[in-house]
Amino acid sequence: MSLSSSSSSKVNSKQGSEVRHSGEETAAEVAQSSLSKHRRFRWLFRVVVFVVGLILAGTIYESVAEAADIQAYPPLGQMVDVGGYRLHINCTGTGSPTVVIDAGLGGWSLTWNSVQEEVAKTTRVCTYDRAGMGYSEASPLPRTAGQFAYELHTLLERANIAGPYVMVGHSLGGLTVRIFVHDYPTEVVGVVLIESMNPGQTTQPQMEIAPQTAYQPSAFSLPFFLGRIGLVRLLAAPLGLIQNLPAETQPAYAAFAVTPRTTQEWVDEFSNVQVSLAQADAVTSFGDLPLIVLTAALNQQKDWQTMQAELLLLSSNSQQMIADNSGHNMEIDQPEAAVAAIVDMVSQLR
Repeated sequence: MSLSSSSSSKVNSKQGSEVRHSGEETAAEVAQSSLSKHRRFRWLFRVVVFVVGLILAGTIYESVAEAADIQAYPPLGQMVDVGGYRLHINCTGTGSPTVVIDAGLGGWSLTWNSVQEEVAKTTRVCTYDRAGMGYSEASPLPRTAGQFAYELHTLLERANIAGPYVMVGHSLGGLTVRIFVHDYPTEVVGVVLIESMNPGQTTQPQMEIAPQTAYQPSAFSLPFFLGRIGLVRLLAAPLGLIQNLPAETQPAYAAFAVTPRTTQEWVDEFSNVQVSLAQADAVTSFGDLPLIVLTAALNQQKDWQTMQAELLLLSSNSQQMIADNSGHNMEIDQPEAAVAAIVDMVSQLR
């Protein structure tokens, strides 16, 4: 009996020791797990602090750069209120009719500086910046060709720039001009379409696109955010986002092409291209209004030459001119061709 009792006591003692050992291991594992979680938290916290710091530093960098650029490159023309926001317009030269140039997608007044300088030797010529582009303030309204035409007319009216006008539209600007001619026919005496978009290039049937489906400007987008924290400004040159403009206009263009509002306007205009094409498609005729269609011979876009020829049907008084050494961005590739077409139109009307 005593032997059995002693044996039982030893077994119980061993089991208790194993239980205590197991408990000690569990406590150690818990402590190790807690330490690991603490380290992960500290690592994550440092990453968050680092990212927030970069964002704050980038925002300050962008704000300081924008303020410096405004001082270094003031608007060449005047800022005009068109209904709660101001647009920039620059007019040079004298004479009538007044030439009004509307740039293509993402373009603005400075991209047409060399063309404007030459045309100004013949007549008065105005370039402007659509809302959000260049020097112009952003607009809360949908960025469509119909809205552009309305804003441009309001701008000309409030800036006291009277007609008659020769309307010149490049690429997306050609859609704006098309609608402008329809909405204000008595003020336009001639049209020059330079590499203008054609509603026929849309990939979606026009009847399926309604103006009310226009993409509304967003208070926040990824491109705007990247612009706000200075990344667009920082990477624009290495990524080739800055156009190859003449030396005298390059610094100012580079400064304002990377601002958050310009980056956002790119998004808004591009997002509404289909709607703009549909709006322009509703304008089928200029009557006998003098029209020059200027086409780049080196534009290799599919069916582009055919679509350019179709634009001649807008008027019973039309002609086509070809720029032999230019791609789509004629104001950069062959500005003299644009000048020749515009001056030719002015000469016809005098």
